[in-house]
Amino acid sequence: MYNKKYIDELFEANPTVYGFLKEAANPRMARNVMRVYLNEMTRMLNSDHRRIQPLEWALQMSCVETLKSIISIRSERLVKYSLIRTLWLLARGQEAEYPENLKDGFLLEMIQLFKGIQGKSGIYDQEDYPLFLNHKGRKAALLRSSQLDEMAVHCKKKIAKYQSGLNEEIIKSRRANRERILRYFKATEEDWNQHLWQIRHVIRDAKTLGQLIQLTPEEIEAIEKARAGKLPFGITPYYVSLMDFEPHRRRDHAVRSQVIPPLSYVKAMLAMRGDPSQSFDFMLEHDTSPIDLITRRYPAIAILKPYNTCSQICVYCQRNWEIEDVLYKGAMATKKKILAALEWLRRHPAIDEVLVTGGDPLVMNDDRIDFVLSELAALPHIERIRIGSRTPVVLPQRITDSLIERIRRHHRPGQREVALVTHFEHPYEVTPEAMEAVQKFKSSGISVYNQAVYTIENSRRFEMVALRRLLRLIGVDPYYTFNTKGKEETRAYRVPLARLQQEIKEEARLTPGLMRTDEPVYNVPRLGKNYIRAEQHHSLASILHDGRRVYEFHPWEKNLSMALSYVDTDVSIHEYLLEMERRGEDLADYRTIWYYF
Repeated sequence: MYNKKYIDELFEANPTVYGFLKEAANPRMARNVMRVYLNEMTRMLNSDHRRIQPLEWALQMSCVETLKSIISIRSERLVKYSLIRTLWLLARGQEAEYPENLKDGFLLEMIQLFKGIQGKSGIYDQEDYPLFLNHKGRKAALLRSSQLDEMAVHCKKKIAKYQSGLNEEIIKSRRANRERILRYFKATEEDWNQHLWQIRHVIRDAKTLGQLIQLTPEEIEAIEKARAGKLPFGITPYYVSLMDFEPHRRRDHAVRSQVIPPLSYVKAMLAMRGDPSQSFDFMLEHDTSPIDLITRRYPAIAILKPYNTCSQICVYCQRNWEIEDVLYKGAMATKKKILAALEWLRRHPAIDEVLVTGGDPLVMNDDRIDFVLSELAALPHIERIRIGSRTPVVLPQRITDSLIERIRRHHRPGQREVALVTHFEHPYEVTPEAMEAVQKFKSSGISVYNQAVYTIENSRRFEMVALRRLLRLIGVDPYYTFNTKGKEETRAYRVPLARLQQEIKEEARLTPGLMRTDEPVYNVPRLGKNYIRAEQHHSLASILHDGRRVYEFHPWEKNLSMALSYVDTDVSIHEYLLEMERRGEDLADYRTIWYYF
């Protein structure tokens, strides 16, 4: 489970720490000695007598403070795990007492941390100091401009790796896909452009899907087990046309992964269904629902869910546990229930914004959508109606002129705003049809925003930058990027928090401000969104012996009112990097990931 060479490398990275740990009689004494050592390191760094380069100094100080925190008694009690004991056992070579599941991920985390404490992270090349700093005026400006050109060219080369659905070659291949699907269903181009035809022909089983695209044996098994276990599954013909015919997933990985569940996910979901102690309500929505169809976590906004299904289900959706199936009968809330929810909103004038979501409300017919929006618009205190829908991505044919007219008439500048929040995950999903759907909203004065979930499928270097760039070009503002949360059944999709922090700082930051308008967040169960960009909103509590980090997330109420923090266990950085390597990535490009805490 672990490579012994990493233990040697760990203590070679900081022989002083090794000596302290080895000589300590027990973990308690080891903690005390380490605390003294780290406090002395802090004093020395603050005295700055060695005149360390400022960026290296900041990183060194961050590593010292991080190690102080994760070996503290508070962290140990919070996480119910003693990191200092594991280090003490390793230093003393008491192999028989090592944690049973000790992995390379833990050792690599500590190696990087120990190197960082010593100022030997290797991130900054002291020989590669920017030349423009040695000059002034026009000479400095020209050298600086040259350096910025190099950064921009590097960024553009990385972005170019990711295929877009607006690429002529891709458009041509998808035209062939569409023709193949239409032949199978004995349908016409006119049928294809009707959203009701698309809905009537949602693909619900592996046999039909296998007639339209090639499937791997594992994909077939996963779909068949999901259907047998009554897990929601379905794909619109349009979205199937975005998949490559061959199952290699070199270009369509994000598309297939949205709707074809991993076998591990299916097995985990079915096992959890048989365990009465398990709850699928990871976000604890039942604890924040004051009345049926309403969820409220913030002072001035509430969620209204009139329709509890979609035209297809995203595998990792935080609400798919309460959706019986794609387009299932009974998903539509009764008018009586909707009116009761609206009456509750009427009695709470502090709420001035409502997010209409579900499920996907734009799958409802025009009349029902108009009914919901009209009733909301009749509430005098509602100044913004936000519609949450993935329809422009998976069923753009639904965005008809008549639907836009129904929505547009409730948008009254200066009085009430209607906005659309959609969910593009990858440049491969951005198509001419999706762009046309977006532009119909934009031409009506309705703003369109995007919420992306940061998964294994869009987390390669500059992959999210490629998405943001394309979204801006079709008229969509990046709004939120969600860190994948700790649902064990969706572990295959999860990305370490450190990778999202790295993406914000090292990739998004190289692009113009209007492209990087999205806020990276962790959605804390029961409480709401935690802003990852701000260090005061989360802290590293520990690193488990298997390499997984444990974070403490602070509630949005911090400094406003009393609320509890939330502790969650991340996925291993080491295991994530191994997957990136398997996908052909150069791990040298990710070397700084360890230093995002």
